Amino acid sequence: MKKSHNPLEEFPKEQVRSAIQSGIALAKEHKDAPRFKTNNWNWKRKSIYALCSVAAIFVILVGSSQFSPTLASHLSQIPIIGSVFGDSDLIGLQQAQKSGLTSEIGETQTVNGISVTLDEILYDQNNISIGLVIESEKELNELYFGAGMDFMINGKHSGSSGSYGEEIISATTRTAIQEINVTEDIPNKFELGLILRGENGEKWYFSTPISKITDIHKVPVQHSQSVDGLEITVTELSLSVTGMSLTYKSLEEEADFNLSRGGNIEFLIVDQDGNEIPGLSGGVIGERIKDKIAYKSNKQFNPIDDSVTELTITPYLVIPSSGGSVEIDENGKEKELEYKGHLIQPVEFESFKVKIP
Repeated sequence: MKKSHNPLEEFPKEQVRSAIQSGIALAKEHKDAPRFKTNNWNWKRKSIYALCSVAAIFVILVGSSQFSPTLASHLSQIPIIGSVFGDSDLIGLQQAQKSGLTSEIGETQTVNGISVTLDEILYDQNNISIGLVIESEKELNELYFGAGMDFMINGKHSGSSGSYGEEIISATTRTAIQEINVTEDIPNKFELGLILRGENGEKWYFSTPISKITDIHKVPVQHSQSVDGLEITVTELSLSVTGMSLTYKSLEEEADFNLSRGGNIEFLIVDQDGNEIPGLSGGVIGERIKDKIAYKSNKQFNPIDDSVTELTITPYLVIPSSGGSVEIDENGKEKELEYKGHLIQPVEFESFKVKIP
């Protein structure tokens, strides 16, 4: 008769993890095509991963049935991570993942006991979005990776703006999303280089070719209005399943960046039924042209569906209550600018409508 397991013995957590990882590794051995695949291939790979992982867990469950209460307790503590984009709270990334528009990478770099996996990438009209899975042998503090990744375009450092955020899954596991705001200077296809830096000097390097999604519909707008020496022009709307973006530029008779208003413009957008389209973010780039200051930006919004036939757009000025900015000269030297938000003059714009074909 088979000897029963002592229920007081420590649960073999590492065996469970090892079995799951072995299942995933087995699935990886069967892939025989390039990194970037069609939607069908991505779906099949996910299925293989899932089936192998389930099979590995099932074997452990059968072999450990004598102490199922302990097993269930420990299994509940093992983080389960699916798609970084699919599990995020960003509707555009969720839609992209469901529609098979993301590129699954799955490359892992391990430095100093910290494994960083480049999980998936989306390049749409708004952002280059990068999903990471981070697993560490030891607990990491909250700001271990600072402000996120440095990025390069075809081997050259990019001056594009972006954002970085993390979700803590457990004391040693977290996911992260890095976003790079898309500008007209970024090509539709290029080699993306990424560097993530750790608090103790670690560096994780990744490089992968990426391409912008193709199903993007552009709606010309070319609406301009000028108020109190500030002229703004909304040039177009860009629509896809991942989101909507509004492209605008401004020109103002002002030589002081801290007093200029063009970089503080936001937009309220509602559909024909009065439903607001939630806005997300969007970096702003400004430059001084003689005695004027010009800005340009792509403001980002949630995706709209086929029921939307018309949008009402209202520009408005957001005067910051505090903060600061940095000016970069032609030699790349940075200069911190004094905050003068309390001196910025308010301005009101008129609403306008755009038909959605």
